[in-house]
Amino acid sequence: MDLQTSQALGSGASKVARSQDVIQSYEAVVILDPDSTVEQQKEVFRRNKSIIESFGGSLHSLDTWGRRYLANAIKKRRYGIYFHALFQAKPAAIAELERVMRINDKVLRFMHVKLDSRIPLSKHEERFKMALRDSLEKDKEREARAAAAKRTQA
Repeated sequence: MDLQTSQALGSGASKVARSQDVIQSYEAVVILDPDSTVEQQKEVFRRNKSIIESFGGSLHSLDTWGRRYLANAIKKRRYGIYFHALFQAKPAAIAELERVMRINDKVLRFMHVKLDSRIPLSKHEERFKMALRDSLEKDKEREARAAAAKRTQA
């Protein structure tokens, strides 16, 4: 957007234009088809990484949560392979990432969340891993209680 257009549209338009140029921090969760091969999974994230980098961003981390049961079937699938990513990019990159993922048949679901850019990505990652660890401990406790209840009934 040039200066004349910005002045003609007022200061609100220039703020929008500037916000589109600022690098933001994002978190993404992607669920892939459980029948996808490792090579297909890698290709999805190679493509995502190239899109992020083409918009002046960088991928901070990519974690695999593995194959997990879905609470509700997606495309008649009961399982999905979960991935979690932290990255920085311009807001325009999100639109392109979502466009590409909607086209890909191996992507069952995805979600991008804008993070507070004042907090470093390493801190977001640390908080996320602590929450994931707590959730895992609660799941184990729940399974142990269910197994104990099953033994007492038998």
